[in-house]
Amino acid sequence: MLRRQSARESAARTYARALPIVPVRARGLTIEGADGRRYLDCLSGAGTLALGHNHPVVLEAIRKVLDSGAPLHVLDLATPLKDAFTTELFHTLPPAFAERARVQFCGPAGTDAVEAALKLVRIATGRNGILAFTGAYHGMTAGALEASGGATDVRVTRLPYPQDYRCPFGVGGERGAELAARWTESVLDDAKSGVPLPAGMILEPVQGEGGVNPAPDTWMRRMRQITETRSIPLIADEVQTGVGRTGRFWAVEHSGVVPDVMVLSKAIGGSLPLAVVVYRDDLDVWQPGAHAGTFRGNQLAMAAGTATLAYVRENRLAERAASLGRRMLDQLRALAAEFPCIGDVRGRGLMIGIELVDPDPDLAPGQTPPDTPDAAPALAAAVRRECLRRGLIVELGGRHTSVVRLLPPLTISDEQTSAVLDRFADAVAAVAREPAHTAQP
Repeated sequence: MLRRQSARESAARTYARALPIVPVRARGLTIEGADGRRYLDCLSGAGTLALGHNHPVVLEAIRKVLDSGAPLHVLDLATPLKDAFTTELFHTLPPAFAERARVQFCGPAGTDAVEAALKLVRIATGRNGILAFTGAYHGMTAGALEASGGATDVRVTRLPYPQDYRCPFGVGGERGAELAARWTESVLDDAKSGVPLPAGMILEPVQGEGGVNPAPDTWMRRMRQITETRSIPLIADEVQTGVGRTGRFWAVEHSGVVPDVMVLSKAIGGSLPLAVVVYRDDLDVWQPGAHAGTFRGNQLAMAAGTATLAYVRENRLAERAASLGRRMLDQLRALAAEFPCIGDVRGRGLMIGIELVDPDPDLAPGQTPPDTPDAAPALAAAVRRECLRRGLIVELGGRHTSVVRLLPPLTISDEQTSAVLDRFADAVAAVAREPAHTAQP
């Protein structure tokens, strides 16, 4: 099957290159391959599987729909399943946001929801430009790519996203976040900056593909203040951070920020494709059909999503993600003190990144170098390979693909958490012992 996949599928395939396995069964954190091997899955469909694979409440919700005879495709017509999903979704939103919210069902991918959000604020404001941030990732369609970190010919103004380890101003911490905020104000208020008043600002409360960089809460509040005083709609991309992933149901809740628009996908569909934009009611200036999609009424996804949202809320899985995430970060930071090739450990809740760097051979374990070490994508790739050999699935991200990312399901047990950390530590130790690994493609 792997040979046939290589021969038949597009060169654009990604995960299949780094993870040469053929999944045939899965439950919770565990995947079983066609070769009989079992893996602990800390990729979780790139954060899609909040409850892991084939959770009983999700399967039961899907079976009920299939057994009921309900239509599976209804375009954007009202249905009991859609009404239940919308009710549960609004129940989870920050109250100050939910009380004036409207929901737009989009095509079933997060990137289409981003397109809808950008189109919405442009129509509502009558303006065109968008503010976005270095390191951002918002999807793979044209408009979403324009707002992402690797864009080139764009209508987007790129602003610095604060981070401690690789601060664009070289200072990190509160000072670095303050400088980033001041730069944003300067760009907007300088009549000669070349940046007219934009239609909106889009940001991720935690950058995922950008290397798992949590936005400081004070900086998030500054962005809300800056946009609000200038009548710039603030779009929060919660595609990967939502549904308890970061230790709050929605990542904006850490800072208390109430955005004007939220973009939601991945986990809201309970493992099935679903995407929505939720926005303040006064922005609801759409003409009928202004943003449509044949598959915006995915009934199975709405049923699975309702079950997932309710289960996460009722079982306080966001709180568990917060406490378990702190434990994992503490243990990974202890590992970093032992291995100089781990430059930084960061994250929020169960959204964790470990940045691999080229270690200084003269540096003692635990000693901090005078300058931030170079990123080490080859080392990160070697760690990913060693993890897979030990039955642990992880993926890479970051500016230089040098950040190992952990996105376990929110249902991961304490015992499974220990197994993940042990396998990861063994993989790092193997790579540290065998530098030749870094030369492999």
